[in-house]
Amino acid sequence: MRGMARGGFANIMQGERTMNKLWAGRSEAETSALADASNSSIAVDGRMYRQDITGSMAHAAMLAKCGIISKEDLNDIERGMRQILQEIKENRFEWKLELEDVHLNIEARLTELVGDAGKRLHTGRSRNDQVALDIKMWCKQRVTELQASIRNLQRHLVQTAEKTQDAVMPG
Repeated sequence: MRGMARGGFANIMQGERTMNKLWAGRSEAETSALADASNSSIAVDGRMYRQDITGSMAHAAMLAKCGIISKEDLNDIERGMRQILQEIKENRFEWKLELEDVHLNIEARLTELVGDAGKRLHTGRSRNDQVALDIKMWCKQRVTELQASIRNLQRHLVQTAEKTQDAVMPG
């Protein structure tokens, strides 16, 4: 799936069937493309790709500082994340519906780019921790943007009021 950087995505149901997912338990049966589309949250959480990458890079830096991963792993992770960010911005990142969400898509691409260092990124961090951080960072950014929009609206209302002080209003 492409186009997440612009807020949309195309070709939601690529392929007839896909293999079982994390949530599928022990079933070896394939899931349908319709089930994949139903279980995917990419259309919603895909907008948090910047926060996911930023949070993951900060986590990797902490792991390196604590000696849990090597400096080489950190460099590989940072390089991979910068490449992923660039691919998303240029609409070249291939969003895979079967990976269900922004987190798994980025993690899979990182591991593809940098190998085992990408797998070590989640040391000491649960998926819930990652999701909570991404949501908090996204909400904080959106609140800041909304506050700026409100201030801009207030400024325009005051300017309009000053220009039209003598206007006669009906009623």
